[in-house]
Amino acid sequence: HPQELVARAKALLRRAKIEPDQPKLIRAGKLEVDLERHEIRHGKAKVQLRPKEFDLLALLARHPGRVFQRSELLDLVWGYDFPGYTRTVDVHVQQVREKLAAAEITDPSIQTVWGVGYRLELAGSGS
Repeated sequence: HPQELVARAKALLRRAKIEPDQPKLIRAGKLEVDLERHEIRHGKAKVQLRPKEFDLLALLARHPGRVFQRSELLDLVWGYDFPGYTRTVDVHVQQVREKLAAAEITDPSIQTVWGVGYRLELAGSGS
């Protein structure tokens, strides 16, 4: 699929750009996303995520409360936006949720916005 290859190449170039003004550590409540060390921490707990899971959580943590459509997440995290692939997003969100739950991390949480997509919600934010 030539379109998919072009989309992936564009995404790689977009992610490869070094943005000096971008923070190296993202905090969402007590959750810390360390972009340099590729680590997720919550207090003393560390969560091991695969690369796409990490990228997904980092994006959501950068914008707590913001609702992302599945197609947006597919484009921003995976670099393509073919509608048939949105199930990929659902599967990865579920895997991140399971890993956070295994580490007993309940705040923040990834919330489903029915018919739209997902958002990272902080406790008490009332989003």
